[in-house]
Amino acid sequence: MEDLIFKAEQGDADAQFALGEYYYRGNEDGVQDSEQAVYWCRKAAEQGHADAQFWLGVNYCHGDGVSQDIAHAIFWFSKAARQNKEEAQLALGEYYYHGDQDYEEAVHWYRKAAEQGNSRAQFYLGSCYDNGKGVPKDKQEAIYWYSKSAEQGNFCSQAALDRLQGKWYRLIKELSE
Repeated sequence: MEDLIFKAEQGDADAQFALGEYYYRGNEDGVQDSEQAVYWCRKAAEQGHADAQFWLGVNYCHGDGVSQDIAHAIFWFSKAARQNKEEAQLALGEYYYHGDQDYEEAVHWYRKAAEQGNSRAQFYLGSCYDNGKGVPKDKQEAIYWYSKSAEQGNFCSQAALDRLQGKWYRLIKELSE
């Protein structure tokens, strides 16, 4: 633990993030220190640590250890997303879809996460094509993205495929394996 603190104090972003997570999860006695967790994660995030940026985004989103502030959440999610942190890309997609209802921006972020293999983003992108939200309605694109997600076991995507392709989709898939 002393080595971790030393590295964090010397400016090592990985150590700062690890120390922040340590304080967030609780020490060996199970005692959490949200103030220290935020302090160290912010230090790492300000140095460009994508995991710390995402962590801060989540905490601002939920008001965990900080005052709830969606603008700050989006700020930190955006920084992490630009570093290809797929969870941050998904979070931005969900914000733009459900919050701002800027469907084109939602599609942009869903696609980035989906292309990295994020099953939920693949489902949401398929849904955008299925419903014509942010993109022209396109059944084949919807099937493509739903299939990518369904291959990872996403039940919502499997149900969407059943609806689009007929209820025989899963039976045919199971028989072909």
